[in-house]
Amino acid sequence: MATQFDLADIKRRMQGAIASLKHELNGLRTGRASAALVEPVMVHAYGSSMQLTQVATISVPEPRMIAVQVWDKSMVSAVDKAIRDSNLGLSPNIEGQVLRIRIPELNEQRRKELVKVAHKYTEEARISVRHVRRDGIDILKKLLKDKLISEDDEKRHATEVQKVTDANIAEIEQVLGAKEKEIMQV
Repeated sequence: MATQFDLADIKRRMQGAIASLKHELNGLRTGRASAALVEPVMVHAYGSSMQLTQVATISVPEPRMIAVQVWDKSMVSAVDKAIRDSNLGLSPNIEGQVLRIRIPELNEQRRKELVKVAHKYTEEARISVRHVRRDGIDILKKLLKDKLISEDDEKRHATEVQKVTDANIAEIEQVLGAKEKEIMQV
């Protein structure tokens, strides 16, 4: 067996695509509060741009509310401005150093738009997994061409790569199905 072909590396790269998909889907607003919704918000603080998580603690005290506890009292207005300007459609209420953000109900049209976005993210993940598969198959073909592995080994490893690909695509479909169900729940 050649040292250049590493099935574990292929699996790891495919799992990375799935982890990225899950992270992107967590950011989709489903009408239910999630800290992941506001985590990527950038706040202009102390002369530079920082993630919200670097200046505040984010919690979800109720299913339809996000609470942002700002550590430095002087940063409350900057955090408020950053959340309002983030194009998430959120309007925080300020109570001292805590910003409370109510998550409004989603209408049917907005839910369908979110499902389309989820499908787009899912297709990107599928493409990433297929690219990893192609890379693995290309390595096998090169090893065969250089006579470092036999045709039987090349076929066996190609079958393994395809099985891993199929399993990861099935997991991606499962993640999409769960997110669709979550978005469309009334």
